[in-house]
Amino acid sequence: MSRKPFIEGPNHVRAALRQRTKGLLDSLATPLARAGVSPNLLTLCGLLAMLGVAYVLALGHQRVAGLLLIPVALFDALDGALARLTGKATSFGAFFDSTLDRFAEIALYLGLLYLHRGLTLESVLVYLAITGSLMVSYTRARAEGLGVQCKVGLFTRMERLAVLVVGLLLEQTLLALIILAIFSNLTVLQRVWHVRRATSQEPTRDQ
Repeated sequence: MSRKPFIEGPNHVRAALRQRTKGLLDSLATPLARAGVSPNLLTLCGLLAMLGVAYVLALGHQRVAGLLLIPVALFDALDGALARLTGKATSFGAFFDSTLDRFAEIALYLGLLYLHRGLTLESVLVYLAITGSLMVSYTRARAEGLGVQCKVGLFTRMERLAVLVVGLLLEQTLLALIILAIFSNLTVLQRVWHVRRATSQEPTRDQ
């Protein structure tokens, strides 16, 4: 028995939803395009809005957070519509959008972690260190998927492991976590800046 209809079902639903929301997104993005708003600025605002939802969630207001997620998720999709309408779709824009989307998801789960378990300094540092470690790998993979070599940065896997080894041997895990949390995420920023510079001269493209 073929599983193709079962697999394609969700894809058809997803495609239909995207088609229906495209007109709404375009109508919302049109005044922003006229005002000269940058798609990348909208991407950054979307992350800030999601951080706000994560904060509301961490305070324990689950229903309010759920309601806020609806317009925030819609707002998060506006940058793509704006880029398409203004002809400003670029490789860096796609990279920037997907990178900040990952950070937005991370923020939401951090809010859930606080809601259900509470947070200590150590747990936050572990969470941030994991975030930085995964995002360093993600930004390289995403950049290279767009044709940009991205091996730059202070804390690649080798440096992260070296810090962890030294921290464990000296029984200074808190200090090691602080270093990992800070410098692994700084490496993500380095890679974002690297991709920005590498794609700054490319022409815009259709999205």
